[in-house]
Amino acid sequence: MASHHPHGSDVGALRRRLVLEAPVANADGLGGKTQAFTTVAALWAQVEWLSGAEQWRRGRPEQSATHRVTLRWRAGVDAGQRLRDGNHLYDIRAVADPDGDRRRLVCLVREIGP
Repeated sequence: MASHHPHGSDVGALRRRLVLEAPVANADGLGGKTQAFTTVAALWAQVEWLSGAEQWRRGRPEQSATHRVTLRWRAGVDAGQRLRDGNHLYDIRAVADPDGDRRRLVCLVREIGP
């Protein structure tokens, strides 16, 4: 029949293909380091715009977050990494496993430009 899933529909809503990027420090040849990013993984996610009234209840980065990104749980996703959605780039500010069951991750991100 129809592909309607009463259970687990949160994972079914992950329709955006994002690229997870992690920072790497490269020597610049002058005794310093330059910050670059390397691709870690491509993953499916749901991207939601946060209204100004919405806040991260327990945490600090509430003012700086512009979007909430939900994805399947995976180890190694952390603040300081980035998510790329085509021309959009998001800086990860906070990561939480809201249910504590390692099924999904919710990232608070700030769009840092195309």
